[in-house]
Amino acid sequence: MNQLIAKNINVWYGDNHALQDVSMIIDPFQVTALIGPSGCGKSTFLRLFNRMNDYIENFRMEGEILINDINIYDPVVNTEELRKKVGMVFQKPNPFPSSIYENVAFGMRIQGMNKKSELDEVVETSLKKAVLWDEVKDSLKKPAFSLSGGQQQRLCIARTLAVEPEVILMDEPASALDPISTSKLENLIFELKKSYTIVIVTHNMQQAGRISDKTAFFYMGKLIEYDTTKRMFLKPAHLQTQNYITGRFG
Repeated sequence: MNQLIAKNINVWYGDNHALQDVSMIIDPFQVTALIGPSGCGKSTFLRLFNRMNDYIENFRMEGEILINDINIYDPVVNTEELRKKVGMVFQKPNPFPSSIYENVAFGMRIQGMNKKSELDEVVETSLKKAVLWDEVKDSLKKPAFSLSGGQQQRLCIARTLAVEPEVILMDEPASALDPISTSKLENLIFELKKSYTIVIVTHNMQQAGRISDKTAFFYMGKLIEYDTTKRMFLKPAHLQTQNYITGRFG
């Protein structure tokens, strides 16, 4: 089902109370956008779903994060297995210093798949899902860094898809891209939601309006409003949300 549930989440970095009593249900096979000013807690919230905050010094959390009714912060949960099911695409493209082919095959090799025919199939399928295959099929041995920024970001998405995740987290994936590459990425996200649950952090209100089914507005560590994107953007329920969407947020 791939439903994500946050229950009474509080997060601290040392004495900084970064998230305050946040609860939310994220529906499967939809795009959920997290918006709000810088430092409001939206990226912290996003990283809870694959436990990336665990690497941050003085991180502490109270509450529950459930994926398919399993509390992923239970000590028995294997974080490596979790991150196979909950993939992440970062703000800046981060391909490995290897070939296009090896970037996509990397996760499968880690899992023990070394048969070339099987790897070839996974690489092709993943690149097709990321709408990159036709652009790189004749240059798979070339370095990933030879690709444009937009292509590198789609390569990173293909690398994520190769290990068959259920959920994809995206932290401002288009912020470093030009308008044409951004458009291609948004079209890709629209297609991917047919098979994956997607949560995206974005500062771009127009982007949230174009691609998301639901939008959550964060402010000063609190979840201020959460609704369908259509209702949120047409008639925000809170003054803070309305000011942010209309560009008057101080």
